[in-house]
Amino acid sequence: MTVLVTGAGGFIGGHLVADLIASGKDVRAVDVKPQDEWYQVHSDAESIVADCADMGDAHKIAVGTHEIYNLAADMGGMGFIENNKAECMLSVLQSTNMLVAARDAGTERLFYSSSACVYAGDKQTDPNVTALKEADAYPADPEDGYGWEKLFSERMARHFREDFGIQTRVARYHNVYGPEGTFEGGREKAPAALSRKIAQAKLSGEHTIDVWGDGEQSRSFMYIDDCVRGSKEILAGDNVEPVNLGSSELVTINQMIGILEDIAGITVTKNHDLSAPQGVRGRNSDNTMFHSIYGWEPSISLRDGLEKTYGWIYDQLASRA
Repeated sequence: MTVLVTGAGGFIGGHLVADLIASGKDVRAVDVKPQDEWYQVHSDAESIVADCADMGDAHKIAVGTHEIYNLAADMGGMGFIENNKAECMLSVLQSTNMLVAARDAGTERLFYSSSACVYAGDKQTDPNVTALKEADAYPADPEDGYGWEKLFSERMARHFREDFGIQTRVARYHNVYGPEGTFEGGREKAPAALSRKIAQAKLSGEHTIDVWGDGEQSRSFMYIDDCVRGSKEILAGDNVEPVNLGSSELVTINQMIGILEDIAGITVTKNHDLSAPQGVRGRNSDNTMFHSIYGWEPSISLRDGLEKTYGWIYDQLASRA
């Protein structure tokens, strides 16, 4: 039976497809971008260019599938989602169409990649944030635009399970990072953006970087290998409620810069741009529910993950030079 991965040309999708192929799955990889823009193209997968926001395309790619990982979304880092709220909300088309197509195709299971952006803003006002439990998504006050779409689509997935019997599973991703992804152009997230800036500083000899905000905003960051493992276990498991999938290692942006400085072997001067998008003041993942169900939690350290991410980005920039 075929496993469909939408958004397969993206960062997470490319890694997920590679892992599924390695485990012997028959994989159909789909993305709206031309294949020469995919981060990874795997010869052992059936790779298709199609638009999940188009109902006709959604139905075509769902035919014959046993499982679907729906990662398709128009998204990026904080700079993108704060300045493109309508575009982010239009991802409801991909979310809705894939649920309808899965129902009509008789697909047994569908994984929906939600986000920590669904959590209520009033619980994220302090860098020393109390880690967010799944129940903290309600009463609803998510990130405007992107967060609202994710929260709505979570509810849609619930009701398709209740009304039509498709086994939907939902993970709330917390800041996934790693190599083979976006690191420039405006959609990159903090680990990739800062890795790029530190690598550019090292290559150029100009050891000054721009930092959005005062650098004291805090987050947790999950390495891609933990994300892929967790996503697979969530889809295969019996838990039907949305569950956090993220690291509980809380750091400030300034602390992450310090780790990257140590990896790169340089010290930089930080120019803080207080007018730049910063998002919530603090966000961390409470993994109590995840650990109780699956018996582990994402634990690849930020330093270990950043060494691999920085090394890959440095190599990309150095090869241009």
